[in-house]
Amino acid sequence: VQLQASGGGLVQAGGSLRLSCAASGRNFSGYYMGWFRQAPGKEREFVGGIGWSGGDTYYTDSLKGRFAISRNKFKKTVYLQMNNLEPEDTAIYYCAARFRSSTEWYGWGQGTLVTVSS
Repeated sequence: VQLQASGGGLVQAGGSLRLSCAASGRNFSGYYMGWFRQAPGKEREFVGGIGWSGGDTYYTDSLKGRFAISRNKFKKTVYLQMNNLEPEDTAIYYCAARFRSSTEWYGWGQGTLVTVSS
C-alpha cells in the first residue's frame, strides 16, 4: 500500500485548502482512509476518515463543520477540504489506511505541510 498526501502550502487565516491523498497498491474495498496531522512539538492526532466503499465519514469533534473528507474511487484519491483555517491548524498532514475490522493504520507517506498565517 502506498499513500501520498499533497496539496499543502501557506494560507492566511480564514482561507481554505484542499489536500489530496493518492492511493495505490491494492483494492481498498472494505477499508477506511484516514487523515491525521502533527503540529510542531505535538503528538500526531486523528482528523477524520472515510469508508472507501460506502463513503461514510467521521471526524474528530473539534474539526466538525470546518473540515470535510471525500473520495474519488475512480481516481483512487481521498480529499481533505479545510475551510476557515486557523493558525492552530498548522501541521504536517498525513493519510493512512486501515481495514474496517482493524485498529492499525498503515501506508503512511511523507505528509504535506500546511502553514496558516495569522
